[in-house]
Amino acid sequence: MITWLVTGGAGFIGGNFVLDAVRRGHRIVNLDALTYAGNLDTLSVIEGEPGHVFVQGDIGDAGLVARLLREHQPDAIVNFAAESHVDRSIDGPAAFVQTNVVGTLSLLEQARDYWRSLQAPGRDAFRFLHVSTDEVYGSLGETGSFTETTPYAPNSPYSASKAASDHLVRAFHHTYGLPVLTTNCSNNYGPFQFPEKLIPLIIARALAGEPLPVYGDGRNVRDWLFVGDHCSAIQRVLEAGRVGETYNVGGNAERENIEVVRTICALLDARRPLAGGRARESLITYVADRPGHDRRYAIDASKIANELGWRPTLTFDEGIMRTVDWYLDHQDWVARVLDGSYRLERIGQS
Repeated sequence: MITWLVTGGAGFIGGNFVLDAVRRGHRIVNLDALTYAGNLDTLSVIEGEPGHVFVQGDIGDAGLVARLLREHQPDAIVNFAAESHVDRSIDGPAAFVQTNVVGTLSLLEQARDYWRSLQAPGRDAFRFLHVSTDEVYGSLGETGSFTETTPYAPNSPYSASKAASDHLVRAFHHTYGLPVLTTNCSNNYGPFQFPEKLIPLIIARALAGEPLPVYGDGRNVRDWLFVGDHCSAIQRVLEAGRVGETYNVGGNAERENIEVVRTICALLDARRPLAGGRARESLITYVADRPGHDRRYAIDASKIANELGWRPTLTFDEGIMRTVDWYLDHQDWVARVLDGSYRLERIGQS
């Protein structure tokens, strides 16, 4: 049985990845610090499964990571663990540097030492896959897309911390020979996303009939990637990606933020009309823009398509319908993850 150590596996993307991997028959050792955005409720359907071992802890805890590697002998490490919300990084950048930079460095050191201890063929097959973001590339103009050779130009404390972690991963490959892979993805959406990001935030506020805050003129563009498609891309890169390479993963679904918000409003109006038949689009409220807000992201995912045969399976229209319906069916999950400790007053646009 294939064994993977997955870090951050109780978060949004990591949680979806773990659920899928366990269903596929892989054995997952899941290390997560359970910060505000990490939630074991996401993993409740695999509770008690012999193929899932959950450990609460920090990737920066070198002793813990070393013990897990020694005891479970994973075939790969998949690193999702990260602080990831731009607004929070503006308010408090130190936590992002601690987790995304210092924590990743510690994890890499333990991975290197573990890999060196392996014998063939396990040593040759081992992989360290680092999950990153397209935000490390900065902001695009009206045309063009990010490729794997686009120069890094991060514009927020969050993206700067992820850029630093990407550089460390690259350096550990070139300096020590650690067999690494890096994926840089576009904006994810789908089930189990913490309600601070744009799509689940707008769904929650629109259901409650509350104002829907939109930064600036609402015309910032993102390439939207359904989380299930992202998880399948990571699986494919683990299976066949070339060691030392980076693969951009995108949804081929550029949308302006305001278009995303209007789409959600229309879907909810059709499914759960407000009293009196009021259109939810009337709740849209334009607010002061985020400092340093990147104007446009777009991913050129031709490398992963041409080399590994991966392409997204869902259009944005299909994915957003699935997402809205999931949140409508899982309002209890939303209530539990919020648990009174987080109010939907923050603007969640990444």
